Amino acid sequence: MSTLPDRASALALMEAWTPNVSLRRHMLAVEAAMRAYASHFGEDVERWGLAGLLHDFDYERFPNDAQAADAEHPSEGVRHLRTLGYPDDICQAILGHAPFTGVARESQMAKALFAVDELCGLITAAALVRPSKSVMDLEASSVRKKLKDKAFARGVSREDVVNGAAELGVELEAHIAFVIEAMRGIAPTLGLAGPAVP
Repeated sequence: MSTLPDRASALALMEAWTPNVSLRRHMLAVEAAMRAYASHFGEDVERWGLAGLLHDFDYERFPNDAQAADAEHPSEGVRHLRTLGYPDDICQAILGHAPFTGVARESQMAKALFAVDELCGLITAAALVRPSKSVMDLEASSVRKKLKDKAFARGVSREDVVNGAAELGVELEAHIAFVIEAMRGIAPTLGLAGPAVP
């Protein structure tokens, strides 16, 4: 298609399919990181942002506990996006963020989505255990320590975080710092701005 779906319609779709506030915030965090990396690499910010915003939009409806390669999440969501005219590169990136689909991450967009997805979850968890409950005073070194602590945020794949940075061609600590900075830009939306100061 020649015209990209607008963010407002993508956000409405994401919210309609995702009642869970934490999962919504995760997608918004990934969107912020994707937009930041698109700008960094001189790519299409809106296009990359849509991939981030919608990468898990079908997760609540189709959780895919069995990790089926072509059913449930993310395959069902991508099938729906295709009916709405979403471009192939966005659909391929969304499929590729889940290793069990077997879809190769060939584009820079796909590599970036894989690289930031699990990391956003780890950064959120690391921020929430701080006294401030904020991403504003979170340092990359703290997240790196949490990455090594296998008991912390067990749902986060350490392998995906490390491999994602390598695939994207960025140094891990710099990658963590970059994504933290992107998330700081929308910290209030993510519930990670810390307590309100009277």
